[in-house]
Amino acid sequence: MQIRSFQDEDTSSVIALWREVLPDSAPHNDPATVIRQKTSVERNLFFVATVESTIVGTAMGGYDGHRGWIYSLAVTPTYQRQGVATALMAHLEEELVKRGCLKINLQVRASNEEVVAFYEKIGYKVEERVSMGKRMYDGETGA
Repeated sequence: MQIRSFQDEDTSSVIALWREVLPDSAPHNDPATVIRQKTSVERNLFFVATVESTIVGTAMGGYDGHRGWIYSLAVTPTYQRQGVATALMAHLEEELVKRGCLKINLQVRASNEEVVAFYEKIGYKVEERVSMGKRMYDGETGA
């Protein structure tokens, strides 16, 4: 397995992976839109894991100079529980630390106990926080 930066030619494979692994994402997380937005702002924290040139996982992060965030960690079911997610996370964490990041946040649906357990296994803790959000568009018109 190799981990490398996302390239534009990876788009269709990443979209297919996200649709398979993250099928119930909110409308504002449309894979094509997310990829377009991410690559237009900061390409450097978007990685893919490949096996024999096939994309088997992704990890996307962000850093605002204060905190890092993890988004879109996804591994195709065939390669789950084989260390791909752990390797992607380690790679992304290392890249965030290189930028001076002292704390990394991520969000997981509370009902997704298996994923919560994965993150706890690699050192993340459930924090006493309230996650809040505000959508800045109308889901139907995109405005």
